[in-house]
Amino acid sequence: MTKAVIFDLDGTLIDSRKDLTKSVNLMRAHYGLEPLSLDTVCVFIGNGVRKLAERSLRDTGVDVEEALPIMKKFYLAHMNDATELYSGVKDGLQLLTDEGIQCGVITNKPHEAAETLLANLGVAHYFKEIMGGGDRFPLKPEPDALLHFIKACSANADCSWMVGDHYTDMEAGRRAGLKRCWAAYGFGDPREEQYDFKADSFMSFAEKCLND
Repeated sequence: MTKAVIFDLDGTLIDSRKDLTKSVNLMRAHYGLEPLSLDTVCVFIGNGVRKLAERSLRDTGVDVEEALPIMKKFYLAHMNDATELYSGVKDGLQLLTDEGIQCGVITNKPHEAAETLLANLGVAHYFKEIMGGGDRFPLKPEPDALLHFIKACSANADCSWMVGDHYTDMEAGRRAGLKRCWAAYGFGDPREEQYDFKADSFMSFAEKCLND
């Protein structure tokens, strides 16, 4: 059966916590607000850039519509400062693609940032498709983008995977009929969502997928 794997980006392929926190705090500083901690910002990540801005400005009185493009501008300027691939990502992707498994990225991060980061980190060529938030489909946990990718790959949903660190990934995978891997090494929260495999490292998932 034809197998495909869909990856989330932040907290799954890349550790972007420091740069996301920097963009939030530069935006807050623009409005004279105190910085937020890394742990606080991490809790706010996962439902798209607008939600990140809303949560980061809660109870401040700042207009989110005004602040959102400011935060985006700061992030685009600093998104390569400290962001890096998680250990084993490049080798794991090589193993998967060598076996003919079609890989894609579906993230709630804006498309331009996602594509630029993956290119700068030297892994964009592993992916058949990179889809960012606001491209053509609603954000995860809606399953539309996942279903599109599986169909585009002519893959079988019941042997394909959604890999992510957040409940939005697990819910989207469930609703699309995919197997789900929770990236426990990331910084997201699966909440009450169930998963088929818990990965303590990227390579542990790659090995599971190859032997599944």
